[in-house]
Amino acid sequence: MPESNPQSLAQRQARRGQWLKTLHQWHWISSAVSLFGMLLFAITGITLNHSGSIEAKPRVEVRTAAIPGPLADALKLVTASQPEADPPLPVEAATWVTDALGVHVAGESAEWSEAEIYIALPRPGGDAWLRLDLETAEAEYELTDRGWIAWLNDLHKGRNTGEAWRWFIDIFAVACVLFSVTGLFILQVHASSRPSVWPVVGLGVVLPVVLILLFVH
Repeated sequence: MPESNPQSLAQRQARRGQWLKTLHQWHWISSAVSLFGMLLFAITGITLNHSGSIEAKPRVEVRTAAIPGPLADALKLVTASQPEADPPLPVEAATWVTDALGVHVAGESAEWSEAEIYIALPRPGGDAWLRLDLETAEAEYELTDRGWIAWLNDLHKGRNTGEAWRWFIDIFAVACVLFSVTGLFILQVHASSRPSVWPVVGLGVVLPVVLILLFVH
């Protein structure tokens, strides 16, 4: 058999080395980007899986305040002419709510009726709502806090977390995919010198599939 061209062999080794270097670079970058997210989602995966065993004692806080007469009358006029949509409170009403109850409702959608204005204020780890009773001129705000574990669990689920956190989850997911794919290619490069690579990878694929088929109903 003809001997391999030393120059061609050197070129192949150089290309392989460059490819491996690129893989390692993207692997550690994606690892660094997704490190905190993977720790957070791994820990909250455990707390979610055992949520029934973790005792939660919700803390409920109620705040009330009397609505000034002129503001109540102005809101009644707005209510009488309110369209079907759920627009936020007028600026002066939102400012009063912030000053009187310490609640920021500017820009929040409100449910309008002749007797009251209701604003749902869902939040991670709890719930909240605001009701402006136009007949009794009284404002009532209720806040339910289910604790930091519930808060972390809602971060995991993206529940009531806002647009910025949803973007973070998407970017984190892309980083995890990149981390996994580059890791797979790195394993492929080293598989020839590490016989256990593909059996372990196969186990990681087969095990969850078997569990799903046999035990997940």
